[in-house]
Amino acid sequence: MTNYELSADYVDSTTTYDPRPTQTQVADTVAPDTPSAVTATGVLPSVVTTGKSLSASTTGSSAGGGGTGSSGSGSGGGGNGGGGTSSGSNSGNSGSTATTGGAAGGGSGSLSGGGIVAVKQETTVELAGLGHGSYTMVDSTTFLSGQQQRVSNPSEDDEVPSLPNPAQISELLSKTIADAHARTCLVSTDQIQESFRKPADYNKLIYYKDMGHEQLWLECAQKLTTVIQQIIEFAKMVPGFMKLSQDDQIVLLKAGSFELAVLRMSRYLDLQQNCVLYGDILLPQEAFYTTDTAEMKLVSYVFELARSIAELKLTETELALYSAAVLLSPDRPGLKCLGDINRLSQAVIRALRSELDRNHMTPIKGDVTVCDAILAKIPQLREISLLHMDALAKFKRSQPHLEFPALHKELFSVDS
Repeated sequence: MTNYELSADYVDSTTTYDPRPTQTQVADTVAPDTPSAVTATGVLPSVVTTGKSLSASTTGSSAGGGGTGSSGSGSGGGGNGGGGTSSGSNSGNSGSTATTGGAAGGGSGSLSGGGIVAVKQETTVELAGLGHGSYTMVDSTTFLSGQQQRVSNPSEDDEVPSLPNPAQISELLSKTIADAHARTCLVSTDQIQESFRKPADYNKLIYYKDMGHEQLWLECAQKLTTVIQQIIEFAKMVPGFMKLSQDDQIVLLKAGSFELAVLRMSRYLDLQQNCVLYGDILLPQEAFYTTDTAEMKLVSYVFELARSIAELKLTETELALYSAAVLLSPDRPGLKCLGDINRLSQAVIRALRSELDRNHMTPIKGDVTVCDAILAKIPQLREISLLHMDALAKFKRSQPHLEFPALHKELFSVDS
């Protein structure tokens, strides 16, 4: 049985990654007589009671990491991108990456320190329809249960506020979660495609193919750690996640982080060459094989699932929503506030289905839609996560002297 011990240093419900403008900056962009639901810092575009969207300009910097990145291997996927700033897009980034294309900092340290802005956010954006016709408050730190907005004793001259419809809610969620994804994937799809076209470096290819068993595990563990640092930052920007209890946040991250790393790996697969972009080099699946059958099974399953997702040609927004849906799975063992998590999960799935139905109108086979197909892959993701834990536990028993990155040990702690 896996024993998880993730310290609160890595995800603190009182701190959050804050690349967004302050209240003053948001106020400068809004006319004095414009009603606004923003009560502190500008995190989400605000939906006011007239039903119109107020978009706040956002400019922020992502905590820079360094080094090269990776994807699926003995410990599964990985990668970190270069440092640089991000203004809600993938431009202006340096460094190369794989699997998820970006990481904040090194393999250890607290997410509330080490160069990551730690600012408590109390921003509130008023949204309707995340429940079933209910009026709900959603922001990057809160997801409250539905409350009806009431207008007390309106006169005939009073204008009754109009609330956003479910389609508007889904659109707002899509934009917000896509932005979180873009800020934590520091390499654009164009940059990835450009890397695919570069000539092969055979010296590096031989180096990785000849890498020893222990070195391969440690290499991939480091890359996976940097990937997960970005996944944690992504989670903290998903509306409602930071309002969940700290225990539930930790449960969701520990259970879902490897699964989200596999999803991000799909961005870095070159389907034509059947290779993955690992740092600045394309490596075939065989480069990650070892003599251990459990590890070979893990690598094969990771590549197979990542390839099947890449073949669906999901947009970045669709992949972001899919990642959020996997992260917010309400059936993870150990969760306490199931009601809040379930409401948030259903809202994200509705936004995902809406996005997929708009972009992929033709069913894959028969009446099976793309949305049906990717939701059906969630059990496969969980199976791969269990395979990773089993392979890791076996390796650690055989090599107890090896030291893994601190965050990796916290997330993937196993019985000795």
